[in-house]
Order: sequence, then C-alpha cells, then structure tokens
Amino acid sequence: MLKIGIVGLPNVGKSTLFNALTKASVPAENYPFCTIDPSVGVVGVPDARLGALAQFSASEKVVPAAIEFVDIAGLVKGAAEGEGLGNQFLANIRETDAILHLVRFFDDPNITHVEEEIEPYKDIEIINLELVLADAEQVRKRRDKIAGDIKAGRKDAIAEDAALAKLTQAFAAGKLALHAGLTDDEKKILAGLNFLTMKPMLYALNRKSGGHNLDELSDGRATRAFELITSLGSQYIFLDAATEHELNDVADDDREGFRRELGVSEDGLAGLIRGAYETLGLISFFTTGTDETRAWTITRGSTAPEAGAAIHNDFLTKFIRAEIIEWDKLLAAGSYAAAREKGLVRTEGKEYIVRDGDVVVFLHG
Repeated sequence: MLKIGIVGLPNVGKSTLFNALTKASVPAENYPFCTIDPSVGVVGVPDARLGALAQFSASEKVVPAAIEFVDIAGLVKGAAEGEGLGNQFLANIRETDAILHLVRFFDDPNITHVEEEIEPYKDIEIINLELVLADAEQVRKRRDKIAGDIKAGRKDAIAEDAALAKLTQAFAAGKLALHAGLTDDEKKILAGLNFLTMKPMLYALNRKSGGHNLDELSDGRATRAFELITSLGSQYIFLDAATEHELNDVADDDREGFRRELGVSEDGLAGLIRGAYETLGLISFFTTGTDETRAWTITRGSTAPEAGAAIHNDFLTKFIRAEIIEWDKLLAAGSYAAAREKGLVRTEGKEYIVRDGDVVVFLHG
C-alpha cells in the first residue's frame, strides 16, 4: 500500500486535511501542537472508472486502491535540535513512500501563524531545513557505526561511506538528498536508511474559501513560493482543507452544489491524490468480475508480470500471458464476449507495458 507522510508547520491545516482525507477525528484546534500523537489513516483512492466497471460486472465487492496517510505534529524551526514536538515523530514518516508538505496559502488575522508572518517560501525552507538536519544527524550516526568496518577494509562499508560523504557535503550546503548527485548504485546502497529528503515531495498549497488567497494577490508571495517549489524539482497542487473537511458531512449528490456555493471549483482531495500519483509515477489497472472489481496501483512502465505481482508473486515468477482491454472499450462493448468478438481483448506477453486504465486477466503456470 502506498504510504504518504504529511508534514508542515504547526497550525497550517494538517489535522484538518487528515480529517478530510480519512473522515477520522483528530484534534484540529487553532493552536500549535494539537496533534501530539501520530495519526494514521487509510484512504480509498477515488476513481469513477472503478464504480463503472463494478456496475458492468455486477460485482459483489468493490475494492479501491488505497493510500495510507501519516499525520505528524507540526514541525517548527529548531525541531531537529528538540524544539517543539514534531522531531519526536519524524521516525513515523521514514517508512513512507513520499511526503506531502502542506503550506498555508492565505491571509487571515484570526488564524495564528507560528512564524507570525505569511510567507510560504520561508515556511517551505524551514520545514525542508529541519528534514535536512534530521537526515544529517542520521548520516553522522551511520558513519560512526560503520567506521570499524571501514578500518577493517570492508569494500561495502567503504562504498557506503563514500555515498554518505556526498550527503554530508550536500546537507552542509542545505541541499536535499535528492539533489546530492548520488548515482543509482549509491541510491541502492543507501535505500535502507530511508532518508526523508530522498523521498519525492508534493506541496499542497492550502487556500481558504472566501479568504485572501495568495495566488489571487499580486504581492509576490505566491510567485516566490512557486519558483522555490519548481527549483526543487517538485510539483504543487491547491486545496482547501477546511472546505474539504466540511464536505465530509454532505451527501455525495450535494457536494458539487456546495462546492459552487463556496467558490471551490475542484475536488481538492481527488486533486491531491492525482498529484501524489503523478509525483510517484503511479498508475492504476483493474481486475473485474462478479465476485470483485479492484483497482491495483503500480509504477508507470511496469511490465505485465511486474503488474501481476501486485496481486500475487506467482504472476511475476510463473507468468504465461495476460488478456488486456482498455476499461472504456470494455464498457462500450457491453460484455467480455462482445469485446472478444470485436477483437478488442488482446493477448499480451511478458514484455507488455501495462497502461493506466487497463483491465487485465493474468494467466500463470
């Protein structure tokens, strides 16, 4: 299951977003450090294709792809040296696949800001520096731990230390591990250390319905944030965490109307999840039948056997072939039998690259 850690300064809306995502109930009051324990929630990935296929197959069960979100206490300047509470919880996001960095993107004198000014690019730099400092400390400890192996002349330890030295140099310059110039081999050597700044990061810019949103103002703050995120090689999405949370209690059929009333044109949570998939290079394929219709998450570029391994390892090691049809073509045909008659169901081998929206039947030995 895909795991994403949510970070940000205190009081930028992380718990509100987490509540909106999971429909869970964690504190979200208007003061820093209200989340004093890490919260974990599993979210089904919204996908209209899944429901359409389930209806087509008259499936008894519908299983969406899932993302596990981990919400930690707000980080503050000095967290790596023990300031605030956030540093206690960084370990909880070391095991995640990516980081969602929530950034306040509106003015409102009634909502306090821990830095006492609304300047998103500075907020981003504060959080990233704390992640860098946490990683730098991990590098220091690791280099101390393998010092004996290096003296003993162990080649694997020497190679690891050389890679760690690169990180030491990058961190001293305030760079993320992603930008340290590690080779693919060095990344493999260090993969088990789960550096925070090696993870893909998606920035969520938290707007406020009816508020003074920075992207609507012409004072340079939004531009400075956009330029910094772009320079980091990352993507950003907009959302309104408070509105999305409020919409939890609105019936599905009424949500679009409420969005229009509030001036929120898009489903922010769906946009967030799309952004996460794009950041991580992920796609979904489907299996469908009367028992179950299910979405499976795989890395873009996966071969048919690799995609099959998401279901069961036997599909990787004992793969014979796969029957493939695009989801919309299957629905348009009206039935599998009709789709086969029209030649829309293809038989593919081990080299086939599974595409987003493929409906797949795997055959193995």
